[in-house]
Amino acid sequence: MIWLGVSIALVGALGYAGGAALQQYEAVHGGANLKLVRRPRWLIGGVIGLLGAGLHAVALSFAPLVLIQPVSVATLVFAVPLAAVLHGRRPHKAEILGSIAVAAGLLGLMLLIPQSNTRPVLSTPAALAFLAVVGVVVAVCNFAARRAKGASKALLLSVGAGSVTASVSTFVRVVGGGLGGDLSRLVHWFTVAIPVLLVCAIVLLQRSYAVGYFGIAYAGVQVVDPITSVIAGAVLLGEPLPTGVGDVIPAILSAAVLITGTITLSRLTPETTQAVTPPHAELPVPISTRAGVR
Repeated sequence: MIWLGVSIALVGALGYAGGAALQQYEAVHGGANLKLVRRPRWLIGGVIGLLGAGLHAVALSFAPLVLIQPVSVATLVFAVPLAAVLHGRRPHKAEILGSIAVAAGLLGLMLLIPQSNTRPVLSTPAALAFLAVVGVVVAVCNFAARRAKGASKALLLSVGAGSVTASVSTFVRVVGGGLGGDLSRLVHWFTVAIPVLLVCAIVLLQRSYAVGYFGIAYAGVQVVDPITSVIAGAVLLGEPLPTGVGDVIPAILSAAVLITGTITLSRLTPETTQAVTPPHAELPVPISTRAGVR
């Protein structure tokens, strides 16, 4: 059942990546505001991304948080080529190499994480403390983003967005993995918190996309989300992590390869769509020439 969850998460990653690429393209042109909901491409991207997120939620019902969340990094491998196509170019060689590095590091981590599917249990005090920490991270990132510009601003907003998406995944894991066939367990404030956190994550994501640095913004989310989720899974839910020198060292190396690939992709993906004067466009004629001045 664990590898079924991983397979579902990979399919969901493809959908999430496609939706993110479409929404970022529209956010750059229209800005992160309510007018985006009037753009058909943005809405289509939202539907595709929602389907991907739904599959991710299903995957969390079959496998531990510490195993499924790193799979979300695979969305970066899909999103980079899609973003390149939308911006009217082919992926660069470095982008392809970066994608391979991300996939290799991700596979290494997945194979090293112990396969355990214990029922997740999260107490209310622990959940509130977790949300408080996430809230502090979001507040600090947004405050710093007001003073930042360009890539730094996009990265700061993406860190806040990634922490919120991690909280969504954590609560989904607790609710979905704790059902055990008893639907009455859905009647809990955790279930209500999921859509609220999801809306907050969407708003933060669109703000980071609208800055124009898709690679940096998306890579930031895809690194912060799984790292935060793995920590939450280990600390709050008691999910196992690799132990012993034989597992820890390869895990560190795999993580280093994954992060290197992510940084490479974030630095090479298109930043903004800039207006370029067509080569045969008619240029303005100087006033003195039009007036026939000699």
